[in-house]
Amino acid sequence: MNRDVDPSSGVVAIGYDPPTQTLEVEFLKGSVYQYYGVPKHMYENIMQAPSKGGFLNTYIKDSYPYSRVG
Repeated sequence: MNRDVDPSSGVVAIGYDPPTQTLEVEFLKGSVYQYYGVPKHMYENIMQAPSKGGFLNTYIKDSYPYSRVG
């Protein structure tokens, strides 16, 4: 999955795979998480958010299943 580099508070890069609705987030400390079933509009919203980490914590983290992949 390609990720857009967009450093913000703790987030290094974010990627999205539309067919599987998988959002992938790489964090500053090196961990990578995938969030499943994330609609495309949520990916678009996080990319426009002034704080990627804040958006992730508020709207994604506790709303979608995820796993650590790296």
